[in-house]
Amino acid sequence: MSILPAVSTGPLRLVPVQRLAQGGRWRTEAMRSYRMPLLLWFTRGQGRITVAGLTRGYGAHNAVFVPGGTMHGFDVSGKVFGTAIFFNQSDGLDLPAEPCHLRVRDARHQNELTSLLEALQREIDADRPLRDRAIACHAGLLSVWIARQRADYEDRPGETAARDLVRRYTRAIEEQLYTGQSVGDYAESLGVTPTHLSRVCNQTCGRPASELLADRLTFEARRLLLDTALPVKRVAEILGYGSAAYFTRAFHNRTGQTPTEFRERRQP
Repeated sequence: MSILPAVSTGPLRLVPVQRLAQGGRWRTEAMRSYRMPLLLWFTRGQGRITVAGLTRGYGAHNAVFVPGGTMHGFDVSGKVFGTAIFFNQSDGLDLPAEPCHLRVRDARHQNELTSLLEALQREIDADRPLRDRAIACHAGLLSVWIARQRADYEDRPGETAARDLVRRYTRAIEEQLYTGQSVGDYAESLGVTPTHLSRVCNQTCGRPASELLADRLTFEARRLLLDTALPVKRVAEILGYGSAAYFTRAFHNRTGQTPTEFRERRQP
């Protein structure tokens, strides 16, 4: 479920953070998930990042690992630089099962990752024999770097009932994104009231449960409108809206454009 710049396929993809934001701030800020694990390495600037319903600040030399299928979004200003590393093939890699935020303070460890990414980019750009094998080996080294830094630099928030509930809520949205469920439906399945669910979402990420759901659905609508040629009516059906008219109103309220206008203005 991604909107990514066109790049060659392979075990890993490296994309500059600034390129991820091309075409609008919603491309990084809106809640979304990717099928593959993702490592965000910020080298300059600062902002806010929300992962699995928990919002925190990030700065230079922060590495944020996001497992595949995990809802997330982050601010990107013109002063933020870094690299997004997509693990297209993660089988056999010992990557974390949960999100982790690393605040890497030692310059040696910062340079170690920078050198590793530079070597990876050279392999990705080169057309040499055993290219994918070499990239896969570098991916293994990258997974080792993550594991080592977790021991020293992981900024692990204390576990609370609120954080656990919001994490389960965001996971449920990802698993049932196309079912048309409301906040009330999700709250019932989680064993809480909609009011309580919204309260804890506000505590952990500063927005109510309805905003998280609407933001995620709007990103997915944009993805389908840009990445496919599906009719607007079909997009509405896939996302669980009762009618194309209702979907159009909801989309317009959040973006200021109808789905058709959004699609047409971004066609080459």
